[in-house]
Amino acid sequence: MRLIYLPFIVAFAMLLSSCSSGPAEMRADTTPAEIVQRAQEASDKNRYKQAKAYYEMILERFPDDIDMVCTAEYEIAFIHYKQRKYDLAREGFNTLLERYNIPDEVLLPPQYKRLATIVLERMAEKDK
Repeated sequence: MRLIYLPFIVAFAMLLSSCSSGPAEMRADTTPAEIVQRAQEASDKNRYKQAKAYYEMILERFPDDIDMVCTAEYEIAFIHYKQRKYDLAREGFNTLLERYNIPDEVLLPPQYKRLATIVLERMAEKDK
């Protein structure tokens, strides 16, 4: 009788392992754009933990690529916003905006400053 359930147990275990929440291993030569693409795909499927892990990978592997750092910081904060973790989102957006308080602000990608400001304004309106 127990042998009848064995195929179901094995199938269930395989299903669980295929739905892992962490990012897939990436080769060392994987480009930031490829990692961002994987993160976006995970986020589109509401796999926020996995998407966040990919963006954190960007921060770890490419700390000198300011465009990618801004992308990752914005996206991590936005994931928190989508998850309604507003304190973490607010903190992330404000940290990102602090990067823009430098004389060389023009070297930073302008879209993230604008997007972070918009989301923070929306959050402030909701707080009222």
